[in-house]
Amino acid sequence: MSESNQSQTHNWSGQCPDRVDALATRVISVLRDRQVGTSDGVRRFVVDHLVRAILARGKFDPILVLDEMRGHRLTLDDVIDQYIPRAATLLGEKWAADEISFADVTVGALRLQSLLSEAACQARTDLPTDETRPSTMVVLPQGEQHFLGLSVVAAQLRRIGCDVSVSYDETPGSLRARLKLDRPDLVLISCARREGLETVAETVQTIRTSAPAGTIIALGGAVLQDADALEERTGVDIVTRNAKDAVSQFSRSGRTPTRS
Repeated sequence: MSESNQSQTHNWSGQCPDRVDALATRVISVLRDRQVGTSDGVRRFVVDHLVRAILARGKFDPILVLDEMRGHRLTLDDVIDQYIPRAATLLGEKWAADEISFADVTVGALRLQSLLSEAACQARTDLPTDETRPSTMVVLPQGEQHFLGLSVVAAQLRRIGCDVSVSYDETPGSLRARLKLDRPDLVLISCARREGLETVAETVQTIRTSAPAGTIIALGGAVLQDADALEERTGVDIVTRNAKDAVSQFSRSGRTPTRS
């Protein structure tokens, strides 16, 4: 920089301290706002960026969006376990507030599903031998529609080394046939609404009579926020918001995987 330019710069900064202070304050404010998180530790500005991406018109590239999220120092586990579910929740909130259409929600959910598939493909898993891998089944009972949440749980289980099958909106007869074929050690049922608890209880009875004796049944989903005494009301063994807790319960039970 020339002496003349240096002098000009010095004179400007010296004569306009209020402008400099205002600019610095603004920069600090923006940086602080970009780090604001939600109650579950998720950074809100990253979630907002993801929601804008899945609602944008035109082509959606899940690989590019995933790379952008990784650029915010997020792990694949973060993306799968926290940011995709949070973005799905915001979609529902925007629809309830009449900010977006049901078509927008549908497209957004499909895009989140493609992002989840890409993240799950890239995630590294250290799979144990077949003899020690617990066999799990994730069940979405009839009347429930939150397939994305079910896919998130399945991805979580696969990443911790479980063998996973998925049952979505199956009739009792179809579910019985699947249970007898797959013989799961652990079944996780997802429920979003209190109105679905009666169906969950019926599903639990189907599992008890068709799965191997001692199969552990867990219940999760948004219903955990709206109802209590869920073990008594449904007959499940464990209620949890975390798939890993259900797997830990199986490990503590001392049961040998059915495939061994």
